[in-house]
Amino acid sequence: MTSPKSETHVAVLGGGILGVSTAVHLLRSGASVVLITEGELSSGATGRSLSWLNSAGKRSDAYHHLRMAGIDRYRTLFAADPTREWLQFGGGLFWAPAGDAPKAEARHEYEQSHGYDSVLVKPEQISALTPAIDATAVSDAAVFNPGEGWVSLPHLVAHLMEEFRARGGELVTNAGKSRVLAEDGKAAGIVTEDGTTYAADRIVVACGAATPGVVEEHGVYIADASPVSALVITEPAGTGLKAVLNTPRAAVRPNPGGGLALDHSWYEEQIVEAADGTFSLPDDVVGELTEEASRLLEGNPQLTAASCKVGRKPVPGDGEPVFGELEKLPGCFVAFSHSGATVGLIAGELLSFEIVTGQKHPMLETFRPERFSRS
Repeated sequence: MTSPKSETHVAVLGGGILGVSTAVHLLRSGASVVLITEGELSSGATGRSLSWLNSAGKRSDAYHHLRMAGIDRYRTLFAADPTREWLQFGGGLFWAPAGDAPKAEARHEYEQSHGYDSVLVKPEQISALTPAIDATAVSDAAVFNPGEGWVSLPHLVAHLMEEFRARGGELVTNAGKSRVLAEDGKAAGIVTEDGTTYAADRIVVACGAATPGVVEEHGVYIADASPVSALVITEPAGTGLKAVLNTPRAAVRPNPGGGLALDHSWYEEQIVEAADGTFSLPDDVVGELTEEASRLLEGNPQLTAASCKVGRKPVPGDGEPVFGELEKLPGCFVAFSHSGATVGLIAGELLSFEIVTGQKHPMLETFRPERFSRS
């Protein structure tokens, strides 16, 4: 399964989905790769992502096309083995707060206008489309998107790392805070916290919300709007839920092992930051989130939190992804996106194309880092 090595040696900084996907695609192209992570694989945002695979709602055309290509790659992976518990396509269901039916209707009309599979439904119609939802929790109208799905990113990373190792990639974990080494105005390697240098022809910085800070040292400004967020995983609930739910007080998806993954934004101001820079969510807030999720499910089962992970959610300042080579530091490429799950596979594919061929891919044209500095 190994590929012939090319003259290109790449150091990838970041052990989340964007870094791992790019590393594997580079190996497939014949490059030699070292993957360097601050901690363990998936220990950052990748390990606490709801990872809903979608292009619902409004966004730029270029971003929509990229997300749709991302979903396509997941469908290819799904078709190779539909029994994988960590990647499923059961649709997505959205509804707005009670009394705000026009919001759901406008969302549906917009999605329908550009061919996104979208169905406007009344509460009593939901059970015919997707199981295990308490229709009494739904407000005036809901939008069902049959083509959406979800992935457990830590499972996907583990799957990709099997190929990474088989193709001869080198993995360095627990490297601490690392920086990009520049020589003669070009990227030349990665220096880890203990001073170890990994020389490389090309560098990829894909370390989530830390990405803007890593490249700032080299005079590159990337606007950062990354909030602190949390992901709660419940104990096995036995609900039979298939769809991803995006509701006013809880977002919910199935999780491998029979539990549920929960998140939302209403509790972000209640997240506590400790003196050492770590974050936590108070137990009573976790309990309130599980209660909100229970109200959405048929039979309103009692949900118990098994884990709660808290940290920064990568969000560029304008909400659009940031992909490509830095003009101020040739040889250094960045990958920074709120939709790391949906675009994870396609972004790694397109970035590796640019790195190996030296050509710019048109699908990434509007996502270049320099759009911030130029503004």
